[in-house]
Amino acid sequence: MGLLARLSRVVPLALLLAVVATIIYLVVTYRHSPARAKEVLISVFTWLCGGLSVFFALASVYAFFDHASAVLDLTASFLVVTLAGLAITRFCNYRFLKHNPHYRQKRLAARTKRRWPWSR
Repeated sequence: MGLLARLSRVVPLALLLAVVATIIYLVVTYRHSPARAKEVLISVFTWLCGGLSVFFALASVYAFFDHASAVLDLTASFLVVTLAGLAITRFCNYRFLKHNPHYRQKRLAARTKRRWPWSR
């Protein structure tokens, strides 16, 4: 029961991430396509959850050494949620690439052909 009480404090963070995901998906779907929106969403959330995980892990370590049990409890709860979000994002990336194998190939860099006075 204590775990649920601790995780209930993370609801605003989860709602914020859901709102950001919805806005990103709608904008990229309007500008490009639903498949591109999913790819962008997966990339953004992998970066975001990874960064938040590192931040909350450092805050948890600091709270542990500072003997601040309330702060440690809160940052550990946030860390659990961000790691769960990272795991879900990686699973979504796996499923997306399974159903869209053409996104697995990276785009080639453009090559510039120089003409006579500048070519060597």
